[in-house]
Amino acid sequence: MIDITFGAPRGRCDGLRRRDFLRLGCVGPLGLSLASLLSAQRAVAGATPSPGGRRPRARSVLMVFLGGGLSHHDSFDPKPDALQEVRGKYGTIPTDVAGLRIGELLPRLAHRMGHFALVRSGTHENDHHETASNWVLSGRLGSPFGDHPSMGSVVAHETGFGGRMPPYVAVPRNPSFTWELGKSAWLGGRFESFASGNPNDKEWRVRDLNRPPGVTDDMLARRKALLAAVDRLGGRVRGNDQLDTHDEFGRKAAELVLSPNARDAFSVDREPAVVRDAYGRTDFGQSCLLARRLVEAGVRFVTVNYGGWDHHAKIFDALDKKLPELDMGLAALVTDLSNRGLLDETLLLVMGEFGRTPRINKDAGRDHWGRAGSMLFAGAGIRGGQVIGATDKEGAFVTDRPVRPADVAWTVYEALGIDPGKILTTPEGRPVEILDQGAAVHELYG
Repeated sequence: MIDITFGAPRGRCDGLRRRDFLRLGCVGPLGLSLASLLSAQRAVAGATPSPGGRRPRARSVLMVFLGGGLSHHDSFDPKPDALQEVRGKYGTIPTDVAGLRIGELLPRLAHRMGHFALVRSGTHENDHHETASNWVLSGRLGSPFGDHPSMGSVVAHETGFGGRMPPYVAVPRNPSFTWELGKSAWLGGRFESFASGNPNDKEWRVRDLNRPPGVTDDMLARRKALLAAVDRLGGRVRGNDQLDTHDEFGRKAAELVLSPNARDAFSVDREPAVVRDAYGRTDFGQSCLLARRLVEAGVRFVTVNYGGWDHHAKIFDALDKKLPELDMGLAALVTDLSNRGLLDETLLLVMGEFGRTPRINKDAGRDHWGRAGSMLFAGAGIRGGQVIGATDKEGAFVTDRPVRPADVAWTVYEALGIDPGKILTTPEGRPVEILDQGAAVHELYG
């Protein structure tokens, strides 16, 4: 086991039209244009002071979303004394936390549980993928279509841009089942995630940050100067605020394309081979590595989407592969963040939309179960090495300290210095609280 110790469009340049230049900021169907995303900077200059005047605990949030629903029985809340049809196939192993045992396919994480607070009492009352996912990703219950903006979109709205990086990035893209989840809802496209694509793909490129073949920095700089000249001319047209705003966002999109900081942050291939190997040469492992690079570069909210946990049949055949991938990538991530001093200012959160049923079904699988599930928190002042909450002897129902979706979102917002009860306004002028219920899980900092 390796551990980590890290110390032009076609044709001539002068043949490009202004709209061709701006098209460099388009990411296609999996994301939105950089010009639109960068427009969020106009709305907000900085973070809202935290409730009660407390300083923010975190600079960034890195959320690993286990879409489909991780089986808590087979990972972080095993029931070794239960009947075979409850406890499942796997045994348990000790961890670096006295008295704490987890599933046997998580040996690397077992040696790093001292970094994590393990919450075994996540709970809600919905077993539908889309509805439950939108609930846990936003902290507010709505329809399957996502009536409320995700935590990442709210963070983008409230913190704005702190430099040349988008505030909200999804790796490789937003969680999805039949449609994408974790969206910006009524906040609008300006606060949608920047979708990175899959850093484990052989020919992976972030389209926004890679200029067309043959286009040099000098050529892009000349285009930027030409754009500025056109904008000055456009500025003479009075009363067209929409045009003026679009021009401003276009200039900022061009700056991001030119920014070496942005290009470097997404360049996973610059990492030493030993580091990439430690994370695992899997989609999840390389996504975790990219996420570390992004929070290091100043991105405020990163979602790593690691789906595929919906195992209604032959669950153990699937977990034999997926749990070791989770173990390797997540263990490397928390170690890397810690060694680089980033864990102190990064809130790491690992969760799915629900757990799985206590009893194994007739198809050797486990079904959806919102009543109980496990989550991991680390960093940003979290006291590691503790277990919060508990489930009954079959892992079916929470028996101690229930933690609901609004509580998780409240904890995230308070960590970043955002007031969870702040009133925002919809495009129709309707006032809406960021969260209408919930409270921070203060035991995390005990």
